Amino acid sequence: MSWAVEEWKEGLSPRVLQKIHELESQVDKLKKERQQRQFQLESLEAALQKQKQKVENEKNEAAILKRENQSLMELCDSLEKAKQKTLHDLQVKESQINIQSGQLNSSKKDIERLEQELKR
Repeated sequence: MSWAVEEWKEGLSPRVLQKIHELESQVDKLKKERQQRQFQLESLEAALQKQKQKVENEKNEAAILKRENQSLMELCDSLEKAKQKTLHDLQVKESQINIQSGQLNSSKKDIERLEQELKR
């Protein structure tokens, strides 16, 4: 089949044949270069898509971490309020204990005084 492709060149001068050969070589070279560039382009597009997916995943992870952080901050606030309430309750109870201790001591003194009076 290549003989049919070459048939149109019959009878051409050697100079023209040389120029045709140079042009064909240049076409082949350009075809190879185009294929290489197409492969590079496809590789770069694939890498770009991979990077876009990576960025999207990072954004999603950042959003998840942000929500988790917000949740933890709310939990910390809640725990701090509970701690403050517990400390307040403790102070109230200690105050009540001190009052009751004072009442107990007063009652003990009253009992001792009454026992002394009874002994007399």
